[in-house]
Amino acid sequence: MPNPKAGTVTMDVTRAVRETKGGKIEFRVDKAGNVQAAIGKVSFPLESLETNFNAFMDQIVRSKPASSKGVYVKNVSVSSTMGPGVKIDTNPYR
Repeated sequence: MPNPKAGTVTMDVTRAVRETKGGKIEFRVDKAGNVQAAIGKVSFPLESLETNFNAFMDQIVRSKPASSKGVYVKNVSVSSTMGPGVKIDTNPYR
């Protein structure tokens, strides 16, 4: 849904379109600490999905606050909108 906080409701339409086409990724975090984001579509080639996933995970790891102790990324799974989740090895992201 359009949301002014996310920048999808704006008077500067050209900037919003430029950011979206430039690869702006928007992600949400719920109260339990789960992060959800779209990294691609079924029509994307596998290389593009892998690149998007790696860029997303790198951003999550870089976003770790300095005051946070312990393991920051515990579990990772990828799924389609209504499909089952596939667990991903988190060792590279620890």
